[in-house]
Amino acid sequence: MTTDTRPIQTRSATPTLALGLVLLAAAGTFALTMGTRQTMGLFLSALNTSTALGLGSISLAFAFGQLWWGLTQPFAGAVADRIGTGRVILLGVLLVALGTFITPYMTSTAGLIFAIGVLAAGGAGMAGPSVLMAATARLVPAHKRGLASGIVNAGGSFGQFIMAPVAISLTAALGWASAMQWLGVMVLLALPAAWLLKGNSQALAAQAAAASGQKALSAREAIAQALATPSYRYLAAGFLVCGFHVAFLATHLPGVIAACGLPPEVGGWALAVIGLFNIVGSLAMGWAVGRWRMKSLLALLYATRGIAVLVFLLAPKTPAVVMVFAAVMGVTFLSTVPPTVGLVAKMFGTANMAMLFGIVMLSHQIGGFLGAYLGGSVFQATGSYDWVWYIDIALAAGAALVNLPIREAPLPRSTAPAAA
Repeated sequence: MTTDTRPIQTRSATPTLALGLVLLAAAGTFALTMGTRQTMGLFLSALNTSTALGLGSISLAFAFGQLWWGLTQPFAGAVADRIGTGRVILLGVLLVALGTFITPYMTSTAGLIFAIGVLAAGGAGMAGPSVLMAATARLVPAHKRGLASGIVNAGGSFGQFIMAPVAISLTAALGWASAMQWLGVMVLLALPAAWLLKGNSQALAAQAAAASGQKALSAREAIAQALATPSYRYLAAGFLVCGFHVAFLATHLPGVIAACGLPPEVGGWALAVIGLFNIVGSLAMGWAVGRWRMKSLLALLYATRGIAVLVFLLAPKTPAVVMVFAAVMGVTFLSTVPPTVGLVAKMFGTANMAMLFGIVMLSHQIGGFLGAYLGGSVFQATGSYDWVWYIDIALAAGAALVNLPIREAPLPRSTAPAAA
């Protein structure tokens, strides 16, 4: 596979068409990988019945998947920045398909961790937001990056909106095991994106640095600079809370709804509504990042989540209330990604963006591990999800506050003049 490092304007005589293909490839890949992962919660009860492992053990597999999805992204991002995005996406898509397909054959906790947590989640991390967002930022003009990141992020939401009803229909027609396997096969539709998004950021950065007589930052220097920057640490701390929210809802919202005595179909449609309204939130946030301070937008999103959860706890649990709650949470669900991506790009540029955003995504997935695991463990211990909701509200308030001190200013992206 060859590596094409030219900007998008020089790759095609019709830049608009080329831009559309880039966004379709990135958003479509995210739709298939995220849509598959976010519907796994619909199979939690069936897995528990089939394996008799208990909700806590199965939640551990899902939680490990959240953590591994985050752990793979800094490394996948570093490889994509230097070797090429296409190779990383190709391997990631194949792993998601394989892990999802073999999950019904797993009958032990270790087997579920391997299939769901290592293969599927690791593949989704390789073909996930850090690599896809960085490729998009590299291939589109700078003034369109905010909207482009919103469109790519909306792709993940659209995937959830489409995949949840598809999973429900396939389960009703074929059974849960075959339904899960068909979802794995559908992920292979993302394979053409490996060619459309090929290329790497370091080649462009090296060219720009050479033109200015300086040396581009190495991966180690870029990581050291980022970790020494307080604003980067604040951003990662807030994103950890985002991961807690997202993983808890994706994994346990169907169980929360079932515990309220509502039909299982309400849980599936609630996940679909979250995906639908996240499209609205992602696109709106992609538009907003070019007009307002990104740290203020993040603080607003986290505060809105906390208020929505509090109102949901106090309200009667009817299908209408669940759908309204799902819609509000959907607007804020992954709309944190465009301003987070924007802040990383603004502070550090695009040369090491996949790797640096991957580190922030790792923080997100540490929160995801806690959200997925605590949801099952707390319910198994107390018979209720209430304490998880209380933690969720407190974390949302903390995330809103920790984003306020962030400084939105570019940092040096090169070192001493290069040797002649």
